[in-house]
Amino acid sequence: MGLTYRDAGVDIDAAERTKRRIRELVRSTFGPEVLSDIGLFGGLFMPDLGGYEEPVLVASTDGVGTKLKVAFLAGRHDTVGVDLVHHCANDIVVQGARPIFFLDYLAMGEHREDV
Repeated sequence: MGLTYRDAGVDIDAAERTKRRIRELVRSTFGPEVLSDIGLFGGLFMPDLGGYEEPVLVASTDGVGTKLKVAFLAGRHDTVGVDLVHHCANDIVVQGARPIFFLDYLAMGEHREDV
């Protein structure tokens, strides 16, 4: 038998439990433009572009990177997510665009359900 996800250290059941745990929190951020739920390979978003003459979508995504190192040093993690969203929004605003959606991903070296 070939290598499985579990053999590679991936616990799909734990990932599903985590998604169930955060689902309502994530859904609370949805506006009417969001057409899909969390956990898919892409998000569906239908913006109202009626007020624009020549609409162009501008997107940005980033990781927490060194923000997380600073958070550990400070013993404070409640600002990391907010800072990340602001960072991405600023990257869009400086290009003259208006942030209308947020791209995200969750990366971790070890999946700990207790965190």
